[in-house]
This record gives sequence, structure tokens and C-alpha cells, in this order.
Amino acid sequence: MTTWHIHIEGQVQGVGFRPHVYMLARQFGLTGTVNNALDGVHVEVNGPREYVHRFYRALIDRAPRLSGITRHRIGRVESRYFPDFRIISSASSGVANLLITPDFALCDACSADLHREGNRRKGYAFTTCTHCGPRYSVISRLPYDRENTAMGPFEMCPVCSKEYSDPLDRRYYAQINSCPACGVTLALWGQDDRPLETPQGEIPATVARLWAAGGIVAIKGIGGYLLTCDAANERAVSLLRERKHRPSKPFALMYPGVDALKRDLAPAGPEWTELTRPAAPIVLVEKARKTQASTAFDAIAPGLDRIGVMLPYTPLYELLLDAFGKPIVATSGNVSNAPIVYRDDKALEELRQIAGHVLVNNREIVIPQDDSVIRFTSFNRRRIVLRRSRGFAPNYAGKSPDLPQDCILAAGAMLKSTFTYFHRGNTFVSQYLGDLEAFDAQEHYRHTAQHFFQLFNTFPELILTDKHPGYPSTEYGLQLAADLEIPAEQVQHHIAHFAAVLAENDLTACSEPVLGVIWDGTGLGDDGQIWGGEFFQYEESVFRRCGQFEYFGFILGDKMPKEPRISALAACHGLPEAEELLAPKFTRREWDLYRRMLANEDALKTSSVGRIFDAVASLLGLMDRQTFEGEAASQLERLAEGYCKRNGLHFDAGYFAEESAFPVAPTRILMNGIIRDLLKGEPKDRIAARFHYSLVQLIEAAAVRQGINKIAFSGGVFQNSLLVDLIIFHLDTRFDLYFHRELSPNDECVSFGQLIWYQIRAGKESIVQDKTDNHVFSDSR
Repeated sequence: MTTWHIHIEGQVQGVGFRPHVYMLARQFGLTGTVNNALDGVHVEVNGPREYVHRFYRALIDRAPRLSGITRHRIGRVESRYFPDFRIISSASSGVANLLITPDFALCDACSADLHREGNRRKGYAFTTCTHCGPRYSVISRLPYDRENTAMGPFEMCPVCSKEYSDPLDRRYYAQINSCPACGVTLALWGQDDRPLETPQGEIPATVARLWAAGGIVAIKGIGGYLLTCDAANERAVSLLRERKHRPSKPFALMYPGVDALKRDLAPAGPEWTELTRPAAPIVLVEKARKTQASTAFDAIAPGLDRIGVMLPYTPLYELLLDAFGKPIVATSGNVSNAPIVYRDDKALEELRQIAGHVLVNNREIVIPQDDSVIRFTSFNRRRIVLRRSRGFAPNYAGKSPDLPQDCILAAGAMLKSTFTYFHRGNTFVSQYLGDLEAFDAQEHYRHTAQHFFQLFNTFPELILTDKHPGYPSTEYGLQLAADLEIPAEQVQHHIAHFAAVLAENDLTACSEPVLGVIWDGTGLGDDGQIWGGEFFQYEESVFRRCGQFEYFGFILGDKMPKEPRISALAACHGLPEAEELLAPKFTRREWDLYRRMLANEDALKTSSVGRIFDAVASLLGLMDRQTFEGEAASQLERLAEGYCKRNGLHFDAGYFAEESAFPVAPTRILMNGIIRDLLKGEPKDRIAARFHYSLVQLIEAAAVRQGINKIAFSGGVFQNSLLVDLIIFHLDTRFDLYFHRELSPNDECVSFGQLIWYQIRAGKESIVQDKTDNHVFSDSR
């Protein structure tokens, strides 16, 4: 009898793949074995060639829906005798080389178990099976076996063990299987030094009563703690804002179910699909025109038309929301700008200063994660990832680069930080790790990176960082390289953005030139200035800067991004017409000092489109000081989108004159046009919309001037759904347009772009455009 060996790689552990192989082998009448290993799933079978190859094809074509196969192969091996087909012990020797399964939302079958009378898991808040539940957040080592997860300390009871061993049970080989007799338990803490004596089954009703009374409850979920309260209680929401130090940044809502959500909101088809997929992200959804509910939207998302919503994605949340029957605010358990709290001791120490009660459980969270956030554009329903974390991270589903090293760490940026870990042909983009300004966030970043090294039992051979020497990610990467005595290379921030969107659209080897429109808030340029309004041309593996927004002053460091009035003053410097609009926003001392700073020719300059959005928001009177990044831009987008919904996306003219729009986009001409319209009394919503259109006009001028048909977009500015809709409406019929797909356009994609930049560089002797200097590209001006 011929023995065949099948090796399957990818996201194949923790998704019911071994039971899938077992059932198919029995169906085909084959004998053999299947086991997990550090490099995927291995199958050995005996049988005739035709039968085995049909079995092999079925393994791939009918793979479990949560799996993701990247590579598979079959070949003959030395003949062995197998009496039957069995799942055997995992092989734990060698070097790990497989994808890491993300966390999945509660499946329908487990939800039914949760509520069915007589089911032994009725009301059990940690019900799971091979189709749902935590994976990435609980795994400490590979391969994915119970002893390598946070469920290791929980020994299965005889009934759970029987399910685990029954091929006909959906919990067959479910590594985190448990029940009330042997599983995880809850404990509700008040302000005392011991938990309340509340029976397990009564905790959901108790929490519901706390919410109804206006209480704030911190709840331990899959990836960390959430702070929660009644979404209809404006006083509770305001108290949560005050204690969390989050005056206006929107909160997310969790609804008990579809019917309750429909009463408040008007999700479109793609939004429904996103809300109910196994990743279960937060989705930004428009408020219904007529709402029957009393949800405190003005307190939850001040001044915005879209609300971030999600459905219960764990059995615990489903039980709690069923008991309450109304939506709750569900926001990350932290003080504003700090990483999410995930350790119980820290939750009881820190979150009790915000929440009156803390609901803990005795299962460890190994790797914390925030909820992912997705939005769709209003007109074209284009999907935009705002935050990629729980449910999506850490696997990258696209094509992995071909690199000479086995292991590379790309350290990413500072704001919206991630790192990318390349290991033996697989690419992992970490979950969103937050803004690295705070020490706690830096510790969280380092902890997650070290966890990857532990999972794969390897260290990088090369480290890639941003060029900004002050980024904590750069400092960490360079120090790690020194400690490991390995090389490190630095990648310009906006080129990393461009490289990321090129790779996501399989354009790195494109035979035609591609125009990169890379707009964001900040990034150190090769000339020492702060870039953020850049155009690049990519051709034959060479990046070349071919255009930019006109520089204007960047003063007062971190104060400028927080105060749109300063961006307005800087962008309008030298425009006498701006004085009557801007002077009232400053004290006389500030006015004189700031203008002197801007008059200094040696002062730092910026081309940032993010700061231009801030400037326009300030000029239109929307906001002079913002409490979170992007607040002013969000208000400007909302104003402009309202105009476009009433009047359509067509415009006769923008603020740029055709002959002056490229290669250096004249920032002052743009601002001057806006000021003229304001002084003429033009409606502010029309000005806001015309500003958005002017950016599209500029992109078109750039593409025409360069003679390029393919345009790719990256940078935080392209989280703006109206801008994306306008680009598609005006340019889609004449140009090939490329946006991010799986990754966010914000700085989360920078680490991945650093890796792709290195792939491109490794494929050539050099990508240096100007051989007289050491820049990645030369400025074409």
C-alpha cells in the first residue's frame, strides 16, 4: 500500500482543521494520521492514488470556513501501516512556521446552546467550539494545543472530554472547550477588597441592574477590558467621559441584536455583512432619520452622523445584553490615550477609579487587543479600515514578499503604531498598538513584539525602522538591532505608505508607472522637513518624489496638531485677507509671537494635508482646539458630506487654477480662495465641499502632468470617506485607482510598507534615484 504525505500551511490551527481531515478520511475510507506541528497540519494516508488525490482535493476545496490555506503539497513517502485513521499528538519540535488564528465571534450554534433550556451550557459565559471563541488572545506558544493556551490550567471534565474525543461532535478537538463544571468563572467586584457574593447565573441580571441605575461597569472581554454604561443615560455617558478624560471622542455602542440596532440606525448591506462576520468589528453606521429609541447620540458621538456599533461577539456579552435589552456604551478600558487594560490586577487598581464595578474572570488574556473599526463610504460603499485589531490581526492574507532573510522585524511608526514580523515566508501585521507617546503604550508594544519572538522561538536577522529618530518604535528597533548585533535600515515614512498600498494591490512589479498620493498628518522627510502632502512616482522599482504641497511653517511642536487655529495661521501666513478671520482666535501676545516664529525662514516647514484640513476647519469656525487626532477633519468632512448629499458630487470648479496646481500645489492659493468665499458670505458647507473637490482636482492634475494612468492612495487623510467617494466619482472612468484593502491607510500600514520597501530594495542593487546623495529618491523640482 502506498503512503502519501500531505502538508498544509496557513491559518489551519484552531479552526477545526484536524476534525475536518478526520471526517473526510473516514468518508473516503482511508487509514492514516493527522497532527498539528509547528509548520502547519501534517496528514499521512494509505490508499490508491486516485482516492488519495480526490481526498487531497476535498481537503483544500472544502476546508473549514475559518481556515486560510497559504500553501499545500502532497508526495509519496516510505510505506507505513495504519490500522485506522486517527488524530495523533502534535509535534512540537523544530521552528514554528504557520499563521496565527485570530479571535472569532460567537457562532450561531454556541449561541443556541447558551439559551436552550436543558442544555448544560445554558447561561455559561465562556461557551465555544471549533468555529468560534478566542485564539490569538489566549495562545502563549505554538502549536495550538490546549496546554499552550490560557485554557491549559482548566482540566476538562468527563463530559467535555467525551465531546473533545467524539468525531461527530462540533467540539471534537476544540482546544478551549469547557463548561460550567470545569471552566472559567466570573467575579463581580465593587469598591471593596473582595468580590461580591453573586452566584454565576445571576451576574448578568446584576450587571443589567447596575446599568439601569446609571452605573459604569468595566468588563473583561476577549482582548481586554471594556468600560460600559447605559447608552440612553446621558448622565452616565457624561460621567464616563469625565472619568476617562475623553471630552468629545466618539464612543462605540454594543446592541443586543439586529432589531434593536435597526430602531436607531440605518446600516446598508455591506455594513450588515461586516457586523455579522466572524471578526465582528465595530462598524460606523449612519443614524436613522427617524429613531424611536432614546439613545443619547449627542453625548456618545458629539456632532457626528455616524455611530460606531457592534453586536455581542462573546457569550458573556450576549448574556449581559440579553438581560439588559438595550444598547450600551462599550469603549476600551483605559484612560484616554493609554493602552487597553487587560490584566486583572491593573483593572482592579486603575479601572475602579472610572467604573463602580469590575467584572473579571479567571482566564488569562495573553495578548491584549482593541476592537477593530471599519467604515464604508456613503456613495460608493467603499470599505475603509480605520483600526485593524481583534478578529483580523495578526495574519496578513495578501501575498507575502520573497526575501533573503528568514526573519525580519519592521518596527512601524509612532501614531497608530503596529509592527510587521516576517517569518519564513509568512507576514504578520500586529494588531493596532496605539500611540507610543505614553510609557505604558511603549511597554505594550515591546510586550507584543517579545511575544512574537517567543511564539516562533526566533529573533529577527534584520530590523527596519522609520527615519524619525524620536519615534519610540525607531529607538526600540535600533536598540534591539544593537543588542542582537544585526543590521538595521531606515525607511522614509511616506515611501513606506506608498510601498504598502502598492503591495496590497500587487503593483510592486507593475510594468507601468504608478502615481502615489500620500497624504497624512506628519512624517519626517528626507530634507528634514515635515512631509504629509506628497506625490511619488514608482517605476521600475524606483520611488521618486514628483510633487508636494507648498511648504508652510510648522511651529510649536505638538501644540500645532492639537490646535487647528495654529495650522490656519501657518497656512495663511502672508495673506492679509486672513487677518480679520484669524486675529480673534489669538491673544495679542500669541498673535505677535506666532507670526514672528512663522516669519523665520529657518523654522521647520511642513507640507501636511492633515494640517491643511485642520486649517480649513478653523477658518470655517468649526474648531480651534481639538481633543483627539482627526476631530477637526471629521467635523469638516461631515459638513461637506451634508452638502454633497443634498447637491450631488459634481462641481464646476475647485480652488486651484489648472496652470498652478502642480508640481508644487500652492497652499496659499487654496487658503486664499477659501477666505474669499468666506468674506463673500458663501455657505460654509459649500466651501467645505469645494475644498474636498479641489483635492481631487489636484490629484487629476498630477496624474495628467506625469502622464500616469494608475494612481494609488495611502495616508490617514484617505480615511475620509467623502474624499474617497469624490475621487471615485470624478476619476474612476479615466484612471485605475488603488486603495488599501486589508490594511488601514493610516500609520498602521507603515510597518508593512517598510517590509515591502526592503523587498523592492533587495530585488535591485539599489533604489537610490540620485547617485550623488544617499536619499531614497530625489526631489524633481
